Amino acid sequence: MSGAAPMPNADATTLLAVESLAAAHGGRRVFEGVSFDMKRGDIAALLGPSGTGKTTLLRVIAGLHAADAGSVRLRGVDAAGMKPEKRGVGFVFQDLALFPHLDVAGNVGFGLSSWSRLEREARVSELLARTGLAGLERRLPHELSGGQQQRVALARSLAPKPDLLLLDEPLSSLDADLRPKLRDELGALLKSEGTAALLVTHDQDEAFAFADTVGVMLDGRLAQWSPGYELYHRPASADVSRFVGDGRLLPVRWLDDGRVDSPFGPLVVPRSGDASRAGAGDEGLLLLRPDDIVIGEGDTDAVVADITFHGAESLHRLRLDDGTELSALAPSHRRFAIGERVRVRPDLAHVVVFPR
Repeated sequence: MSGAAPMPNADATTLLAVESLAAAHGGRRVFEGVSFDMKRGDIAALLGPSGTGKTTLLRVIAGLHAADAGSVRLRGVDAAGMKPEKRGVGFVFQDLALFPHLDVAGNVGFGLSSWSRLEREARVSELLARTGLAGLERRLPHELSGGQQQRVALARSLAPKPDLLLLDEPLSSLDADLRPKLRDELGALLKSEGTAALLVTHDQDEAFAFADTVGVMLDGRLAQWSPGYELYHRPASADVSRFVGDGRLLPVRWLDDGRVDSPFGPLVVPRSGDASRAGAGDEGLLLLRPDDIVIGEGDTDAVVADITFHGAESLHRLRLDDGTELSALAPSHRRFAIGERVRVRPDLAHVVVFPR
C-alpha cells in the first residue's frame, strides 16, 4: 500500500500541520506516520474502517489524547503541552454531549464565560438564528428532536469562534433523509464563519459532498489525502480503490508493445506511479468502476446478469464470456433485460493500473 504524499511545506496560511504522528490506546498502537496539513477555511473529511484510528486522531489534535510520536502544530506553534482550551479548536462528539441541565441558550453560550454578558447574548442569538433554533432558547435538550440537538451541539462548538472544528461522525444518528439537509447547512455555516473543519465519517457520499479534501485511513496509516475527485479516479493504491467506491480489479499483464492484455483484449492505459516501471510480462491490476464501462458499444460480449434501479441510473451486473464479472452504470431510460447479450467496452479516460 502506498503511503501519503509528502506533506507540503507549511506557510503563513497553514492552520494545522500534522507530521509523522503516532498514538496508542491501551498499550496498542492505533495509528502511526500520519502527516497532512490544513489551511484556514479548509473543509476536510476522514474515511476509514472502524478501529483504524480516526477518532483518536481527532482527539490528539484537540489535546484530549497524548501522541506517542510526531507533532501537531497549530498556527505554526507546536501544540505539545498546550491545554485543549488554549488550542482554538472546537469538537463535536458523536454522542453530542449536551448538558442536560442547561437549556439551549445555556448550552450554546457555555464556552463564552469570558465574554461580556452583552457579547455573549448577542453571539448566542446570532447562532440560534443561523441554525434555525430561534425561539427554542429555553428548551432543555430532552425536549428537542435529534436534528435540533445536533444544531445545538454545532452552535455550541462554533460559539467561541474556533479556527478549526473537529467533528466525530456528528450526523450518524440522524435519519437518512435529514442528514443531507443538515450536512449542507453545516457546510454553509462553516464557510460563512471562515472555520476550517475536519469530519470523521463512514459515509463516502457524505465525505465527498461535504469536504474539499478527503483522507483515507487504512491499517492505522493515512493511505491518501487528496481532493475527492482524485481519490475516486486516481486512488493511491489498490487498497484505497477497494475501500473507496465500487469497482473491480482485473488481472492484466503488460505486453512488449506497452499495452496491457486484459479481458477486453490489448488496451492502451495511462502509466503512473509504480506502474510506470512495469515491463513486458509484469502483472498488474486494472481498476474499472461502474462509470468506466460503456454498455451497447465495443467488441466484447457480455450477458446482463442483474439490474438494480437507482432512479436516473441503473446498475447492471455483467458477465463476460470468460466469466469476468463487472458492474456498469447506464441511464435508466436505456432499458436492458436480464439475460440479454450486449456489447461492452471500457472507457479508459480514468482507469488506473496497480502493480500486482
